Amino acid sequence: MGLGPFFFRVRKMLNRRADKLELIRIAEAVALEKSIDKELIIGSMENGIAKAAKSKFGSENEIKVEIDRDSGDIGIFRKLVIVENPENSNLEITLQDAIKLNENNEGKEIGDEVLQPLPSFDFGRIAAQTAKQVISYNVREAERERQYNDFKDKIDTILSGIVKRLEFGNVIVDLGRTEAIIQKNEMIPRENIKAGDRIKAYCLDVRREPRGQQIFLSRAHPKFMEKLFIQEVPEIYDGLIEIKSSSRDPGSRAKICVKAIDTSLDPVGACVGMRGSRVQAVVNELQGEKIDIVNWSEDPAVIVANALSPAEVQRVNVDEDARKLDVILTEENLSKAIGRRGQNVRLATKLMNYEINIMTDQEDSERRQIEFKEKTDNFVKNLELDETLGQLLVAEGFSSIDDIKDSNPEALMKIEGIEEETAKELIERAEEFYQKDQEEIANRIKNLGLENALINHKGLTPGMLVTLGEQKILTLNDFADLASDELTGGYDVVKGERVRIKGYLEDFALSKKEADDLIMSARDIIYQD
Repeated sequence: MGLGPFFFRVRKMLNRRADKLELIRIAEAVALEKSIDKELIIGSMENGIAKAAKSKFGSENEIKVEIDRDSGDIGIFRKLVIVENPENSNLEITLQDAIKLNENNEGKEIGDEVLQPLPSFDFGRIAAQTAKQVISYNVREAERERQYNDFKDKIDTILSGIVKRLEFGNVIVDLGRTEAIIQKNEMIPRENIKAGDRIKAYCLDVRREPRGQQIFLSRAHPKFMEKLFIQEVPEIYDGLIEIKSSSRDPGSRAKICVKAIDTSLDPVGACVGMRGSRVQAVVNELQGEKIDIVNWSEDPAVIVANALSPAEVQRVNVDEDARKLDVILTEENLSKAIGRRGQNVRLATKLMNYEINIMTDQEDSERRQIEFKEKTDNFVKNLELDETLGQLLVAEGFSSIDDIKDSNPEALMKIEGIEEETAKELIERAEEFYQKDQEEIANRIKNLGLENALINHKGLTPGMLVTLGEQKILTLNDFADLASDELTGGYDVVKGERVRIKGYLEDFALSKKEADDLIMSARDIIYQD
């Protein structure tokens, strides 16, 4: 039962030419069809008729309409407030006149409301249109609220529907009682989808918008792949295997890391299935996307070795505090680890949430030699030490003058050849250098002309500020325009050769996540202003 016949019956009812009970039956039918409460339909009718009655009896009146839920009788009343001396007969009434209206009003007091029955009237075209607008609006809003409540709990699940149409690269999906959208950037690249196709997608978000709820779906999100594995692998659904993380290059390649809660299970084998049937079902849904299933481990070095397959890793240096991994392998395995256009290492980085540096054994050795020499030269030059003592300190794990300043004589005396007097002298020299260095840095920051907003940006040390100023990065806007790789450094391919690119703040051991956080917080400040 649509709203059109419903409005027609409302008009006939008021003009006394229709079965009163039929109005209630039609309201029930509309409520059932729209999946909303019958009381809301009847309440909307009451509000609509009240608004129509105002146009008949005058907008200055306070109109109330009551529809009997059993008989369908419609009562139209004017609401009046009991006062001692009425000034507005449309809104106020004396207690004596109220009792004349209805004997039941005898118990009323000053300030109470009473209802004055109004005569029936010809529910003409204009009044009917007014009622129709009110009822239609209320029913539409109730239907939107119902749809929103139905779908807000479906966020983070897979929904299935029929492709209704394509609009500017976006796909509109019919979910039954409502529509959803898969935006162009949430589609699998080069996927051939046409109207009428049945499609699955991950429910990314459900938002309230002026024209109703908007349901956003995705086929490119890593969670879509995870939910597909949950559907295909009973052990994951039952909680015997846990998905730890995933990453995707939609339409090309993906990685998923799994852990066996039940140690008797092989998590990779369970996800692959008999003759690859389970993983193949997911691959088919993802349009042939290659999926690497990685066995989880407590040791990041083991995970990264699995994640970079088919490359064979020689060793891994782990820095858990900075969330950095230096992966060392042979020259012939280098291209396999990096992958086409860096895809393999990029997916592994997202999978682990670690910064992964791929290098050959020779590159690692050269890097270590350079670092050792730089640290030694720093001690020799700034603490006025001989080279042998400088090398000894670096070999024992002292990387910077700050390390010595923050140390104690007992720790230094554990190094062979360093006595108490030497240890104290080293700490004193480190403290003197630190004070002098801080003064020089403050003067250099001032002379470089850095903006106060950049100087005060949380997370940037004085040394970092000097380095940025020397690179002509003088304002918070300049800093916000940078990419994290420009701060931390990395590798790039130039004329077919892999070249190391030094980052502005590489010497400060800044992780990629820390660099991202610094840049994003700067952008947040700028956008807020």
